[in-house]
Amino acid sequence: MHSQDDRLTVAGRGAWTSEYADELEMAVNDTVHSYAKPKGVEIDLASVERMDTFGALLLERLRRAWAGTGVEPTLVGLAPRYKVLLEELARMGHEPPPPKRRHEGILERFGHEVVNAAKDALSLLNFIGATVAAMLRVLARPRSFRFTSMVNQVDRVGFRAVPIILLITFLIGCILAQQGIFNFRRFGADIYVVDMVGVLVLRELGVLIVSIMIAGRSGSAYTAELGSMRMREEIDALRVMGFDPIEVLVVPRILALIIALPLLTFIGSMSAIFGAGLVSWGYGGITPDVFLDRLKLAIDLDQFKVGMYKAPFMAATIGLVACMEGLRVGGSAESLGEHTTASVVKAIFLVIVMDGVFAMFFAAIDM
Repeated sequence: MHSQDDRLTVAGRGAWTSEYADELEMAVNDTVHSYAKPKGVEIDLASVERMDTFGALLLERLRRAWAGTGVEPTLVGLAPRYKVLLEELARMGHEPPPPKRRHEGILERFGHEVVNAAKDALSLLNFIGATVAAMLRVLARPRSFRFTSMVNQVDRVGFRAVPIILLITFLIGCILAQQGIFNFRRFGADIYVVDMVGVLVLRELGVLIVSIMIAGRSGSAYTAELGSMRMREEIDALRVMGFDPIEVLVVPRILALIIALPLLTFIGSMSAIFGAGLVSWGYGGITPDVFLDRLKLAIDLDQFKVGMYKAPFMAATIGLVACMEGLRVGGSAESLGEHTTASVVKAIFLVIVMDGVFAMFFAAIDM
């Protein structure tokens, strides 16, 4: 190291590695303290034989110490293989700060939510197209269909859900009958509770309650399963092996829901009517014979058909939303939780909207 006309030349030599950490650090500190404000600095590294990350970090610290006083040192003689290392260290600490979060106004937030809803609708439309295309490929090549996987899913989302469906719909039927009798009794019209329960359960509440429960039970499970596969890169592995993840994972799950949900709707509706019959007998004094005779007069086959027609469409909606959200999961547990929650919320919302659309449609065709 020598100084001429307040211009400092620092020459490094030997190995700038962690093995000589103490000596190198003392030399760097002494140099900075001895020549605090030179007019110019040149760092000659032609004699440096080896350099690791520790040596590069010390050199960068030396450079920044003089750069802080307004003097930018010049590096000469640096071996090309160390340039990338020094450039990377030079960028450390100079990353742009994250943008400040600002408070959004109500209208601005509403606009963002509308745009996000439009993007979600477009994504769902694209996913429906991809799923339909996968189903058509399966129809063209039936041997490629994973029948065992579908049967397994029918068992999981269908048969294993029967106990909870029976319990919840039974309680719903009991509550409807009790509240109906309590209010109709004021007008001496207890018997009309049978009409109300029969029409409500078969047309609306049976399929709606079952669909909401399946969205929370099976839809969330679909999202969590596919999301976990995304996090473990199993879906990418399927693509590498030449398989279409939608054909392998999504189609069997959606078909299982389309098969299972109508069956669960029928079971749930019968359970709700049974619960209403028990409460009508015990609380309202309507005997089973009278209840069944009135039920035959109150409902016809169309009431039953309306509820059953809705079930497959609601099943397809739940399956599509759940699988789409599962395939959008990122690489973190937080992302998995967010998309599982979004799956259940969106599925329930679409099920209720679809029920309203069907109600207007069947009213328009007088059914």
